[in-house]
Amino acid sequence: MAPLSVARLIEPGLHFVGGVAGLALQVQPSGARSWVLRLSVAGKRREMGLGGFPDVTLADARRRARDEREKADKGADPIADRKAAASRLRAEQTKAFTFKASALAYIEAHEPGWRNAKHAEQWRNTLASTYPVIGSMQVRDVGLPQVLAVLGPIWGIKTETASRLRGRIESVLDWATVRGYREGLNPARWKGHLDHLLPSPSKIMKASHHAAVPVGQVGAFMQALRAQQGTGARALEFVILTAARSGEARGATWREIDLDRATWVVPGERMKAGKEHRVPLSDEALALLRGLPRIAGTDLVFPAPRGGVLSDMTLVAVTRRMEVAAVPHGFRSTFRDWCSERTSCPREVAEMALAHTIGDKVEAAYRRGDLFKKRRSLMSEWAAFLAKPESNAQVISMHECKRA
Repeated sequence: MAPLSVARLIEPGLHFVGGVAGLALQVQPSGARSWVLRLSVAGKRREMGLGGFPDVTLADARRRARDEREKADKGADPIADRKAAASRLRAEQTKAFTFKASALAYIEAHEPGWRNAKHAEQWRNTLASTYPVIGSMQVRDVGLPQVLAVLGPIWGIKTETASRLRGRIESVLDWATVRGYREGLNPARWKGHLDHLLPSPSKIMKASHHAAVPVGQVGAFMQALRAQQGTGARALEFVILTAARSGEARGATWREIDLDRATWVVPGERMKAGKEHRVPLSDEALALLRGLPRIAGTDLVFPAPRGGVLSDMTLVAVTRRMEVAAVPHGFRSTFRDWCSERTSCPREVAEMALAHTIGDKVEAAYRRGDLFKKRRSLMSEWAAFLAKPESNAQVISMHECKRA
């Protein structure tokens, strides 16, 4: 049959065109036309598509039909081979995942288990710095040279950031390996790998401490702080009295506080360790709370002037206004120094007061209580210490703490 004759085949059905045994043009009721090859594979008659007409011409269809018949004559199954090739292609396409896509997928998968939205945003921002270098690369192709290209320029000057970034790259690449998007060892792993190529962060990172008021001066500071006006000053005073983190105090709500029981219960989602924390409130802390106004429309204890949670900079502004070289978080250090230098209260009581995670896994496994009675005595002594401007001459005896 000539090409011109093939073009005239419009009646629905199967039209054999000759030239190769079993080659036919199939015409659908809709008018669509495609090439079909009938052949025998392992004794069974099979039909194989060879493409649509007129994109595949008669000559091309005959060439393809001859090739497939030759494969079948040699004992192969061209239909099965085609399916296998298509399956391999789909698998390769599935693996064609960029590093950026992997990073975003990792964050999406783990975000529900993270403490807050800020943590997820930190991951996004940190990993975004890698995208100009490796973001568009297939994640399977990211190797040691690419990891070093990201980390090398900042390892010596932004060591803490670079170390954190290395860990996050390692997590993303591990995720991609488990998902089947890459194979082999992780090029971002540290032990036994990058530790041979990059200096240890501890050797090049300068120790950084939060600026704090010395123990001997904190009483005088508190006296000056109580003379300050504004919600920020009261929030900072509460931070110091409770040895809490700034964010825990700024986000405190009245429903978390039981004035009758002198207890503040911070829910786990607002704690760094993700666990609920009970804070004993001293008489001074209770007096502060009872003197605060209840603002209509909000349950926040220290609401911002325009609503919502106070910013951390509001508390920082208080210390700056008072011309003190300290930051709000530094008062936790002052409290810890006071516990160590001016009291005989056990270390674990002080650590529990600061809501620090127990580093020893065995100790953590056996620790069930939160030493609340001992901490109540400790916080009362702390409040009494803060009330004395000349506290640098005072050494506190923790008899109550011992007896509790």
